[in-house]
Amino acid sequence: MRGRQIILALFILLLVTSGCGDRKYSAGHPTLGKAVPEFTLHDLSGRTWRLADLKGKVVMINFWATWCPPCRGELDSMQRLYRRPEKNFQMLTVLVNDSPANGAELVRRKKYTFPVLLDPEGNVGRDYGITGVPETFIIDTEGILRERIIGGDNWDSPRARAMIRARLN
Repeated sequence: MRGRQIILALFILLLVTSGCGDRKYSAGHPTLGKAVPEFTLHDLSGRTWRLADLKGKVVMINFWATWCPPCRGELDSMQRLYRRPEKNFQMLTVLVNDSPANGAELVRRKKYTFPVLLDPEGNVGRDYGITGVPETFIIDTEGILRERIIGGDNWDSPRARAMIRARLN
């Protein structure tokens, strides 16, 4: 009986840490080394963000949702990363398939200051071929996809910061 409990616990851990979503975005992934799709989205305060306006910066785009435990689990580390800005680096988070009100409430309650762009229908997520959330894309200064991370991460770790800094040089 104890062996079954261990196997069940490991299975649940795997599900929780692998990300959330129904995998409906599995087709059309941007390719490493190629340009990513352009987009225009509004953030929680109504500001318009165009990816094209960020050329010359390394851009981190994180797709997430309030209903996703791994997403919520990485947001604090993203806030710490955002508070220690690097020159020519821009973090964007995209709230996908979720209510803007839910996102605004979480951001207000947790006092997050990073940009939260709204993609309530998942159109940009679909263009990026996300397989669920969280999913993160690191784009170089020329708009080329350099890294794709599926699942949650600790964005304030030395490893993650080094990965971003390597793209800045």
